[in-house]
Amino acid sequence: MNEKKKITRKTVWKVFFIVYALISICFTTLFIDGLLSRDYSDISQFETLTDGWDVTINDRAWQDVSLDDFRFDPVNKGDTITMTRIFPADTDCIGHALVLQIRQSAVTVYLDGEPIHTYGWDRIDRRKTVGSGYLPVDLPDNYAGKTLTLELTAAEDKAFSRFDPIRIYEWKNIYRAILTENRVPLFLGCFLTIFGLVACCITVFAMFFSGKFSRILCVSLFSICIGLWTLCYYNVLLIFSMPLYTICLLEYLTLYLAPIPLVIYMREDVLALNRPVMYAVYQILLALQIFATTLFLGLHAVDLVHCAATLKYMQVLILCNLLYFIIVEFMNLRVSRQLVHRLFLIGMLALSGCVGYDLLFYYFDRYRGISISSTKGIASVGLVVFIFLLLVSFYINLTQKMMQETERNFLIKSAYTDELTQIHNRRYCMEYMNGIKDMENPRYTVFCFDLNNLKTTNDTYGHAQGDILIRSAAQVIVDAFEPHGIVARMGGDEFIAIAETDDSEKISAIIGEFRNNIQRKNEEIPNLNLSIAFGYASCSPKEYNIEKIYQIADDRMYENKQATKKAIAT
Repeated sequence: MNEKKKITRKTVWKVFFIVYALISICFTTLFIDGLLSRDYSDISQFETLTDGWDVTINDRAWQDVSLDDFRFDPVNKGDTITMTRIFPADTDCIGHALVLQIRQSAVTVYLDGEPIHTYGWDRIDRRKTVGSGYLPVDLPDNYAGKTLTLELTAAEDKAFSRFDPIRIYEWKNIYRAILTENRVPLFLGCFLTIFGLVACCITVFAMFFSGKFSRILCVSLFSICIGLWTLCYYNVLLIFSMPLYTICLLEYLTLYLAPIPLVIYMREDVLALNRPVMYAVYQILLALQIFATTLFLGLHAVDLVHCAATLKYMQVLILCNLLYFIIVEFMNLRVSRQLVHRLFLIGMLALSGCVGYDLLFYYFDRYRGISISSTKGIASVGLVVFIFLLLVSFYINLTQKMMQETERNFLIKSAYTDELTQIHNRRYCMEYMNGIKDMENPRYTVFCFDLNNLKTTNDTYGHAQGDILIRSAAQVIVDAFEPHGIVARMGGDEFIAIAETDDSEKISAIIGEFRNNIQRKNEEIPNLNLSIAFGYASCSPKEYNIEKIYQIADDRMYENKQATKKAIAT
């Protein structure tokens, strides 16, 4: 009854701390969110330049178009676009900046025919990637009523099929507005990156001691990649004044590398199916993922084919991996109804749904110029859910393995441990002696012990007192001999010690300590009357056979026992 109460209390405390931690995280997150968004209404004031644009794409021209509704065929590499409109004459134009969102294009900004900003032309000339994202352009204080002209040249095929909103902000508010609008990706990206880095450092150190942590290393590497990808995808890294092409390169790099640790993580689940065909498919997918990542990044590094052009192929490969892993987890659920597989399947389905939504959004936005929703980039949310469930499933799996290993170690220890004295038993001693047979030029001494007066103690005082006598004998032998080798109980009142030395002086010192231990034990426990007969024999150049040495020691112990009996009788 008391044990049940203790278990119930422990459970209650665990639940309390979990709930407390979750509430603390929620309140802390809401507090930080409040600090970021407290004066958002003030810093997010901007003017949108949507209507009244004259647009020319190569040889085709459109007059007075609205960017919200204007759609065109995806532009290809080398296509030129010119956009022109007049700034409102009544605009307050002190300390403002134009914020463009470019997509794989070089751009020059003109004001009444005078260039005020250029980006990306030198990179196109060198066949380098240009990148995509926000591009702030400083406006002079007298731009009101002047003509704004944007000249763009696409750096990649099918770069875009619509124009993103063009806004005018106050310079001092641009980066804070970007952070506030993308604060959820900011939280998620920072959390995943920091968590991944910390877990990676700890796991790399832990793997020196055990290979069990290889899967958590995969999770941490995956988390780092996804965290950095989230920060790049939402242009959060722009606040560090990083060039767009650097942010874009980091985005592609992390997206292409992220599937590899995830595929490696899945190896154990595939092997658990015990189906050669499924494992063969897994090996093909892993090899294909590594090959494609290496090839695409290599082509990008030498500027033959940029990642923007190979992205669609990587997206298809990622979807194939996700679908394969979903099938693997469904098959694992049919074989085993373990909670680990259920959690992983839920995480994989959530991740697949979010990634599928983002790919659909990306496809319609880039190739059709259609925004299917105002919400984009929910893959990061799905990834956080997936990684959380991944960690939970890993923790459950690791806990189960640790329990199994603990049980296994307990069984092994039980097989080699004497139950009464908790020292080694006869089986352990025999295996130890067999190990000595395989040694070259061993140096050892075998001691045999026999407890005197055990039968008399059992008959006179009972077996409980006899057990005390046996444990006391084991203790004095262990204290003297175990620092120099092993001690074991051979059965009943017989013990053995094998010291890893044949030095006569050292042996004499050990025996002296052993006799002193017997004396101290008799003084500690009144009426114990502990007496132990012993004999020993050391190996020599003429005799290395452990069994013969053991027999000599046992014979000498018997002689010592007989001499002790005669001395008592007289």
